[in-house]
Amino acid sequence: MSDKTRKLYFDKFGVEPLSVVRLSGAGSNRVYYRLNGATESVIGVVGTSVEENRAFVALARAFKDSGIAVPEVLAVSDDGLCYLQADLGDVTLYDSMRSSRESGCFSDADVDVLCKVMSELPRIQYEVKRHFDFSLCYPVSAFDERTVMWDLNYFKYCFLKGTKIEFSEPLLEDEFDRLTALILAQPADSFLYRDCQSRNVMIKDGQPFFIDFQGGRRGPTQYDVASFLWQAKANIPAALREELVELYLNELQSLLPSLDRQAWKEALPHFVLFRTLQVLGAYGYRGFFERKQHFIQSIPNALRNLREVLECVGNDYPYLCTVAAQLVSTILSDTTTDKTSQNLPTPNALQVTVYSFSFKKGLPVDESGNGGGYIFDCRSTHNPGKYEQYKQLTGLDQPVIDFLEQDGEITTFLQSVDKLVDHHVERFLERGFNHLQVCFGCTGGQHRSVYSAEYTAKRLHAKYGVRVHLIHRERGIDRILSQTDN
Repeated sequence: MSDKTRKLYFDKFGVEPLSVVRLSGAGSNRVYYRLNGATESVIGVVGTSVEENRAFVALARAFKDSGIAVPEVLAVSDDGLCYLQADLGDVTLYDSMRSSRESGCFSDADVDVLCKVMSELPRIQYEVKRHFDFSLCYPVSAFDERTVMWDLNYFKYCFLKGTKIEFSEPLLEDEFDRLTALILAQPADSFLYRDCQSRNVMIKDGQPFFIDFQGGRRGPTQYDVASFLWQAKANIPAALREELVELYLNELQSLLPSLDRQAWKEALPHFVLFRTLQVLGAYGYRGFFERKQHFIQSIPNALRNLREVLECVGNDYPYLCTVAAQLVSTILSDTTTDKTSQNLPTPNALQVTVYSFSFKKGLPVDESGNGGGYIFDCRSTHNPGKYEQYKQLTGLDQPVIDFLEQDGEITTFLQSVDKLVDHHVERFLERGFNHLQVCFGCTGGQHRSVYSAEYTAKRLHAKYGVRVHLIHRERGIDRILSQTDN
């Protein structure tokens, strides 16, 4: 992938870079390189989604037009999968606040930067929208009921179920519905950064620069404040948070004179609750499944945030309070000593990720960082998509299932697949490996690949009892198999 950035660098500057160094990644599939030239350094970014890159580039230009400090986009490849941006260095706000975070006593310099961020945030939310077409947002243009439930289910499936704690899904879903309704009742005519946190603010010459905003969309203002000030490991003291909220509201009211400050502040704790649940879902996925230690290490801090916010709004969510108390008692001691390592899922618990996809839209990326696994080509088998009665259906629909099974080509194909995959699963279990990826591709990612992935995922889950993450990429379906899928 570095070749793509090299070529783009040459096309832009007319010379080869002197060096290309891959930078450490975080929680996404995007790959970053530092390209050093004789007089300057730039960052090359290689993504897996044209739409995601398009959103970043468009937003970066809207930020720039609004006078907001972001990395300038210098060049974009013809295929849209690679771009160059200005190099802002290596120091994030999270890094620069290390001493303050660890001591709990924030220096004047760190407070000054925090104030700058909170003063700038209203401008990001209200100025950017004047220069930006929200239809370019990725993956969705607005914060709506569907996206809220995505994040709440992220918590349920990727974190809560990973802890092995027994809970009532109907009772939990009832309170999810209540939280969703309250959140969606808030005004949402602004730009929602979505991942506004100290690791996404670079510090250069003492000034904050904003990065990683490509997941932004139209939404309510409270979300970003909750995301930034209640970041799990930022450790911003409660008194300082209150001061920063008031500073933010002063700036916001200058742009929005009709703002009802009291109503806004009453809604804020519910957004803190929502964001904390979403973050725990991310920590569960990146920590439990991908075994990335810094995500696991962040879980106790997030649980403390959860406990704190439920002390404020717990009367609205009594069952969630019960679940949170179980989590705290299981993972944290009474003295808040970290018991994460012994009470969370073991490192060698195997997860099999099963994909269906369209070859036209590229191969799936192995997000575990392990590489390997299988990519099976289903295009050799009889395609139901050739027939009018099946064109609007998928491999999840019974008429398509009946067609494929009665035809028999897919069955013969999968018999060979079973032998290969079973051998891998059994050896990975023996050797304590934690991830295997199995992918099925066809022309459109609609019929044959969907059927094959569904069949294989359920079979592996039933036969070996392993955790199975099933993704029908082109259908927008992403779920962890449960006992009901056996």
